[in-house]
Amino acid sequence: MTPATTPVQRPRDARLLVVDGQGRLNHAARSALPRFLRAGDLLVANDAATLPASLHGLHLPTGEVIEVRLAGRRSLAVDDVHEFTAIVFGAGDHRTRTEDRPLPPPLKPGDRLALGPLRAQVLRLLDHPRLIALHFEGTPDAIWAGLARHGKPVQYAHVPQALALWDVWTRVAALPVAFEPPSAGFLLDWGLLHTLRDQGVGFATLTHAAGLSSTGDDTLDARLPFDEPYHLPAATVQAIHATRAEGGRVIALGTTVTRALEHAARRGTLRAGPGVATQRLGPQSFGWLQVVDAIVTGTHEPGSSHHGLLHAFAPAALLQQVDRSLEAGGYRTHEFGDSVLIERQPVRRAEPASSRAISHAA
Repeated sequence: MTPATTPVQRPRDARLLVVDGQGRLNHAARSALPRFLRAGDLLVANDAATLPASLHGLHLPTGEVIEVRLAGRRSLAVDDVHEFTAIVFGAGDHRTRTEDRPLPPPLKPGDRLALGPLRAQVLRLLDHPRLIALHFEGTPDAIWAGLARHGKPVQYAHVPQALALWDVWTRVAALPVAFEPPSAGFLLDWGLLHTLRDQGVGFATLTHAAGLSSTGDDTLDARLPFDEPYHLPAATVQAIHATRAEGGRVIALGTTVTRALEHAARRGTLRAGPGVATQRLGPQSFGWLQVVDAIVTGTHEPGSSHHGLLHAFAPAALLQQVDRSLEAGGYRTHEFGDSVLIERQPVRRAEPASSRAISHAA
């Protein structure tokens, strides 16, 4: 697999590797996705718009150049924009590989940062020289205006040209809360949505603050994904229960949708409303997914947190076969790359009836 290097969300030659419920692999054009969905299914997407979460500026105590990448917050509330978790780098930009970026100047609580029109203060260090809690000064309106004027999308060296904000917004983007794009949704366009509707496939959304995919440090990357707030609408919960009642499948468009839905159902009841996804899905989750029957997502590199989540859908041996097929087929990775559709594989053990029983509580 090779990284996609141009910010084209829907390239004509985009590909889709389909893994059905029996573990069989099928190569197709990504535009053929509707062929692999059926009437009564429900596709759930993340409608989060992407923040311009990369902020360049100065560490005022030393005058040294820094880059702050916003990486987490407590809620999706529009006025809750004073405190963020952030990853901080020294001089440089996305043209340097993230893992080769220098550390920021030594930081301590109380240090002030000048980030374009914004002023911020280091609240505390979070057990790593690159990871801090950050407090923005000013009113929520001033903070939003500063982000809009000065911020840039977070990006990595595999895409050399600077990204514009419209490069990282999906067709269903709504509330700007994601730190990186929920890029599985790049495949969406209005023609596809019309095709799905005519085919009897439902469509619903939730909002999830998709986090960073890489910090450039193995120790920090091992903590990914960070805690991520989300909001699950009552209408989406109702659509999921109607799909279940009719024998349809719930198909998550992306890892963030999977994480939000499974967190919302973690106590056996799928609840609408706000939440903060704190759990990790991986091999330990195989056979215990409560809501999601299949996932459509990008082609992720083994070892990444996104790839780790796929182990909740399929055993390691099958995912290794998938990875070999993606490599042999020259599939493109990362946010502007190709896609996979993986249906949840059967479990080779008795599964408690309660593990698939979710009740409705909006």
